[in-house]
Amino acid sequence: MSIFSKRHIGPCKTEQQTMLKKIGIGSISDLIDKTIPGHIRLNQELAVDDAMSEKDYLQHVTKLGDKNRVFKSFIGLGYNETIVPSVILRNVLENPGWYTAYTPYQAEISQGRLQALLNFQTMVLELTGLEIANASLLDEGTAAAEAMIMFYNARNRNDVKDGKNKFFITENAFPQTKEVVMGRAQNLGIELHIGNPENFSDDGSFFGAILQYPDANGVVCNLMAQIENFKASGIQVAVSADILSLVLLKSPGSMGADVVFGSSQRFGVPMGYGGPHAAFFAAKDEYKRNMPGRIIGVSKDADDNFALRMALQTREQHIKRDKATSNICTAQALLAVMASMYAVYHGPDGMQKISEHVHQLASSTANGLISKGILLKSTNFFDTICITGQDQIKIRLEAESIGMNFNYVPNGDITISFGEPHTQEDVSAILSIFGAKHTDNKSNLSIDFLRKDSVFTHPVFNSYHSESKMMRYLKKLENKDLSLVHSMIPLGSCTMKLNSASELIPITNPQFANMHPFAPLEQATGYHEMFEQLQKDLAECTGFAGVSLQPNSGAQGEYAGLMVIKAYHASRGDFHRKKMIIPSSAHGTNPASAVMAGFEVVVTGCDEGGNIDINELKQVAIELREDLAGLMVTYPSTHGVFEEDIQEITGIIHENGGQVYMDGANMNAQVGLTNPGKIGADVCHLNLHKTFAIPHGGGGPGMGPIGVAAHLLPFLPGSPMVQTGGKNAIHAISSAPYGSALILLISYGYIKMLGATGLRESTEIAILNANYIASSLKSHYDILYCGKNGTVAHEMILDCRDFKRTADVEVADIAKRLIDFGFHAPTVSFPVAGTLMIEPTESEDKNELDRFIAAMIKIREEIREIENGHADKANNLLKNAPHNADCIINKNWNYPYSPQEAVFPLPYLKEMKYWVPVRRVDNAFGDRNLICSCPSVESYTTA
Repeated sequence: MSIFSKRHIGPCKTEQQTMLKKIGIGSISDLIDKTIPGHIRLNQELAVDDAMSEKDYLQHVTKLGDKNRVFKSFIGLGYNETIVPSVILRNVLENPGWYTAYTPYQAEISQGRLQALLNFQTMVLELTGLEIANASLLDEGTAAAEAMIMFYNARNRNDVKDGKNKFFITENAFPQTKEVVMGRAQNLGIELHIGNPENFSDDGSFFGAILQYPDANGVVCNLMAQIENFKASGIQVAVSADILSLVLLKSPGSMGADVVFGSSQRFGVPMGYGGPHAAFFAAKDEYKRNMPGRIIGVSKDADDNFALRMALQTREQHIKRDKATSNICTAQALLAVMASMYAVYHGPDGMQKISEHVHQLASSTANGLISKGILLKSTNFFDTICITGQDQIKIRLEAESIGMNFNYVPNGDITISFGEPHTQEDVSAILSIFGAKHTDNKSNLSIDFLRKDSVFTHPVFNSYHSESKMMRYLKKLENKDLSLVHSMIPLGSCTMKLNSASELIPITNPQFANMHPFAPLEQATGYHEMFEQLQKDLAECTGFAGVSLQPNSGAQGEYAGLMVIKAYHASRGDFHRKKMIIPSSAHGTNPASAVMAGFEVVVTGCDEGGNIDINELKQVAIELREDLAGLMVTYPSTHGVFEEDIQEITGIIHENGGQVYMDGANMNAQVGLTNPGKIGADVCHLNLHKTFAIPHGGGGPGMGPIGVAAHLLPFLPGSPMVQTGGKNAIHAISSAPYGSALILLISYGYIKMLGATGLRESTEIAILNANYIASSLKSHYDILYCGKNGTVAHEMILDCRDFKRTADVEVADIAKRLIDFGFHAPTVSFPVAGTLMIEPTESEDKNELDRFIAAMIKIREEIREIENGHADKANNLLKNAPHNADCIINKNWNYPYSPQEAVFPLPYLKEMKYWVPVRRVDNAFGDRNLICSCPSVESYTTA
């Protein structure tokens, strides 16, 4: 092993031998031979560079960053310079207690980040003037597309009957937003019209519209008049808004908008060459059942105490599948936390000063230019001025000579957008480029456009303005949550591996963090060297000809891969190929993504062993051969098994004219041992936040690049702003050309420090760890599926269904009881209802695996006590779990077991106890009484 692989991989050589003995296999190579079919194995090491030490890598990546030339950015277009408060940088972004947590499905162990996300929603609601907000979306372009789709799905019966399928988007929306919306519209049969809202005339077939506020030229228009014009025709209206402008400007919600969305990046999140950033999305209450993304809601726990949870989860793709409101799985939780804490830290006065500062800089520049006789598009602006009639080439040369980037519009205009770090010295430098001088800071923005109501009124935004207070508030929230700093997170299909410090250090390097995604390419040499190497390495790992780094989540990767397949068929005139076969065991995002891409889903079954039913698949493929678009398959399967006949499966699809999309959720069991190209896939997405070590961030960020075979290369996604993608590129999937480019550094570092040998060994130990757990638990729980030689892949499924009959114990009871042992539950009831799917990853050592095994065995003993009548079926350790300190200390103890049994069931807990902050959360109560903003202080007291 290289030095870093010893840090990354949990079990040492001695532990590995002990674990192999427990499994009953002599060596790692024997285990892999028994687990992965020989005919799909790679016969050589990956062709990636030799592993670097951590020290060498950090020196290397610093030199790479130095190749980027970070100019002061005045480009705007939804990305602005900002200042990350150091207390948030250190205590959130650089803190594994925040960035290693998982999406908060287990609400009891997620109360801290749920509160931070509720703060985010509260902030968004106050700024937008609407009634319900979600906890973030992937980026502004995605949010625009989701608004369009939500409006489309919300059409009333008469509109559907009348065939209303036209959607309007203002010509002055950001170009990247228009591009993403175009791609989504064409799949759903939506006719997109781009034009001037001032000249809009309804022909009776429009169902929705998007306006930009302020627009791409910085102009603040009479938004109310525009909204009223659309609403008069019964057209639903969404507004893309600059979040900082809403501190000063009237809220779109107060002017009649149905939806308001945008990016929260300028609330203290670095530009990062495009991301990650949290988009915000707010709507009127009537849309709550159709809202995309996560919604954090207020509920109560078993003791009637205040508690938070993710509300209305029945909308989501893991339940509704092809009928889901959206295919979104991961959002941008960590970045939403940062943005919300920016507002918490600065408070209403601080936010007002920042927004006024930015506006004054723009006003000062505008007034100086006007005094010189230079024409502006408008004097009604917030932070961006649009200059007309100037020589772009001359201005660009002078600006870049002093380290400044402006936005040069194709029509000859120049826009200059200001951000929080900019100064009056910058204004003077800009004016000198145009031969002008500073005059005054007087604002010319019409008073009619200014907000008259207060924002940031909730106490949470008025309480933590000293660093000590803020630090303690962040620590208080962090301490409520369970993350990888406490214990392994054994979530099947989620790959909660180590996110090493050396992989993460570069993302706060200003040479990477402070670059605008539309900066001239010659200024981003370091980034592009990294992209090229990462694309090469990921192509090698997948066995494909090329890779697109653009999709900024796994679900986006699925959608991108399907769109590439669709474009390939279209290029051959096969527009009729719209049938997509998806096995019943597939991840819920698969059918949701297929529908979003314009395909019709055909579900096929699995056999008793959990494998795809090949006979049924073959029959369906032959029946559909004229219309078959492809197959979506996960490998190894979601049942935790390497199916022996995978090449036959992919062959059947190819023989009948289809393409094979492989879901990369389980690539952690393939890297260095087999690959999608080898099994016969044509396209595959990679969850870099699983296999390649990007942290989950409590529900995002993630990245979902796609690898494709050679014949699909021409269709890789493009961008309207930067030359990228294939020669017949599909529309952009994400707002930024390279998605969340900043965090690609993490996966780049992961590969660089592991090298070929470390990558292969990581996969081998992931499989070893899973089989060790399976061997240790198989005498206590049934392992639902195994391969033909009795082994599992990198994860396994425990069958807990019979406990309902024997002890009235649900799988959720086991999940909640695990909290008392200090563990996050495995994946509950997926892919089979009533089961637990466990994935330990390669990063967990034998001692940690043994702690988890001991906890699971102890819980099985507790179930047995119910089965044999020694414990009550309704009042027992599992039904009452989890147990918090409050119920131990402050309640009359009326349970038929001791407090010791409840909270210290095993000896190790006396040394390291995670105290859950709430009892079991009441999900139904929270949905019946939906509250998605911070309640008043009085309501906490009452509770």
